Amino acid sequence: MQGIIAVEKTLSILADMLETKGYEVVDLSESNISGVDAIIVGGTDVNAMQDSLTDVPVINAADKTFNEIIEELGRV
Repeated sequence: MQGIIAVEKTLSILADMLETKGYEVVDLSESNISGVDAIIVGGTDVNAMQDSLTDVPVINAADKTFNEIIEELGRV
């Protein structure tokens, strides 16, 4: 397993693709973010989310290819 990634609900296709790469994917919600290795959002206010979750990397998927997102996850 690559890690546990919380993904915004609107990014379900991305979530499916991450699962094929071996990531465990959970829906992003305030109640289930503890224990995740990274969070992927689709253009919401990443800075505000990063401020409230300083120990969890937040990746903005807007305007990124799947490979770019995988590269960012590899640096986490």
